[in-house]
Amino acid sequence: MDLISRISENFSESAHLKLQSMDALAGPIAAAAERMVQCLRADGKILACGNGGSAADSQHFAAELLNRFEMERPGLAAMALTTDSSTMTSIANDYDFEQIFSKQVRALGHKNDVLLAISTSGNSKNVLAAIVAAHENGMNVVALSGRNGGKMTEALQRTDIHICVPAQSTARIQEVHLLTLHCLCDAIDCLLLGVE
Repeated sequence: MDLISRISENFSESAHLKLQSMDALAGPIAAAAERMVQCLRADGKILACGNGGSAADSQHFAAELLNRFEMERPGLAAMALTTDSSTMTSIANDYDFEQIFSKQVRALGHKNDVLLAISTSGNSKNVLAAIVAAHENGMNVVALSGRNGGKMTEALQRTDIHICVPAQSTARIQEVHLLTLHCLCDAIDCLLLGVE
């Protein structure tokens, strides 16, 4: 096995997918950033959720907003629903794992807040349940998925924003998700701080 060739191929595939996705995703990413800024300007908050790597992405995104991205600014109201192990395990134990995010959304989410729902396949049951809970609370939803969007596509409402990476590989989709989250952070800062 030639590891150098394999590593080079991973770099090439990742770069190619990012460039291939740029035109399709730029519009939804811009719309999502504008929706998030509307929320933040109205003293709302962004709740983020996902499983595994998508849980890490949720935490990464919330950290960039709460602390800062690349420019100095006041912290922005964002939190990942993936970080409180006591809450998540109590919900999973008392009810079921499918409700670990939806119960938090029902308790913490308010009208016009934003739920950032991340699922590489678009089929994560607990993320889908969170979307339903967000709609019940009058929240906006920004969904990050891949492949064909899975069941997430059916769960979203007309006013929601769906950023679906046109790829099959979980690793490649997650790499574009990370770039998307950085694009959102940058666009939010530009809209709030007036940076061109």
